[in-house]
Amino acid sequence: MRKKTLVIFLFFASAVSAQQMPANYSKLVTDVTPKVVEWRRYFHEHPELSNREVNTGAYIASYLKSLGLEVKSPIARTGVVAVLKGGRPGPVVALRADIDALPVTERTPVPFASKVTTSYGGQTVGVMHACGHDSHIAMLMGTATVLKQMQQQVPGTVVFLFQPAEEGTPGTEEGGAPLMIKEGALDNPKVEAVFGLHIAASIPVGEIWYKSGAFMASSDWFTIKVKGRGAHGSAPWMGIDPITTAAQIIEGLQHIVSRESDITKAPVVVSVGAIHSGVRSNIIPETCEMIGTIRTLDSKMQKEVHERIKNTAEHIAASCGATAEVSIETKTLVTYNDPALVKKTLSSLVTAAGADKTKEMNWITGSEDFSYYGEKVPSFFFDLGALPKGKDPKTAPSHHTADFYIDESGFDVGVKAFCQLVFDYAKTK
Repeated sequence: MRKKTLVIFLFFASAVSAQQMPANYSKLVTDVTPKVVEWRRYFHEHPELSNREVNTGAYIASYLKSLGLEVKSPIARTGVVAVLKGGRPGPVVALRADIDALPVTERTPVPFASKVTTSYGGQTVGVMHACGHDSHIAMLMGTATVLKQMQQQVPGTVVFLFQPAEEGTPGTEEGGAPLMIKEGALDNPKVEAVFGLHIAASIPVGEIWYKSGAFMASSDWFTIKVKGRGAHGSAPWMGIDPITTAAQIIEGLQHIVSRESDITKAPVVVSVGAIHSGVRSNIIPETCEMIGTIRTLDSKMQKEVHERIKNTAEHIAASCGATAEVSIETKTLVTYNDPALVKKTLSSLVTAAGADKTKEMNWITGSEDFSYYGEKVPSFFFDLGALPKGKDPKTAPSHHTADFYIDESGFDVGVKAFCQLVFDYAKTK
């Protein structure tokens, strides 16, 4: 899913920060880690698709209530928000985990592999946590457990966001981070900063990689409908072939990336994911439709790419005697890590993972709806490595695939990072 460029960034973790943590902090993290693994395996074996995470949300809410937290559920259809009020004065900080799975049939040989199936897009499909959201849930539940046990020493208030539908909602349904925000997840109490992490199957286990500023790409989905004129397959000159026209448009879209975009400024990706046309081998159809995705890391480039896709499709179609109708829908924004917030809290990640395992990376053309939180308050999103030791990151199964696999031995680092962020952010206020 992610190609990384590694630059080691050493940042001296303040001794004061470590002294402010309760004396039994490390033991609390060690004690909860086996439970974090157990939770992760439970959610992995019982995955649910976006906006359908009914049992997942209920399980999370039940556990958080058992801790004595103030719990709001459901929110954004199936999500959970929990509030922990610390015993010391301080700011309001939010920590986020996404909770949905994907329509992927699992192939991993683990004993807790998903056997769940469901109907998706008119097909029977498997359901799998093929992007690691199960681990995000478990680590945030572990964080809530540790912070509750240290409640009297916790500065300020912690808001735990268990968000549905990060992978996108079915059809025209609302969901994900936008609906969490719309329904007040950041408002009561008023959140000042939000932090999140993502497990990464190609980063060495236990390492934390980050980037200040633009980190992950925006995601736009496009549809191009080409209209020609039908004909018998033996006499193509009698019609206007929308399929050959579409093929030329696809080629033209790649020229936008390779010849029209300044990729020294930021990457651009335009990918066609599906093309649909025709019903029979000897009939040239009237129409052809293609769908795909656009990834950009700069808002000006995003606008320019949209305009170029529209112009390219329309002009190529016109040159063939056809017409093209282009529609583009924004799915996520650029995930932007507030530079001032990164500077203030980077020591937290160093304390959690170690200076030699905290590394600055290049941007990522994958996308995240965590980006919407960053539109409301300063945010910081980072990657936690889960590549087993000795494995080649180039051959590790990608996210969103049937063979996706993560090493669970670095979960304690994720819990530590979240806890450190809560304590260390308060010192910057």
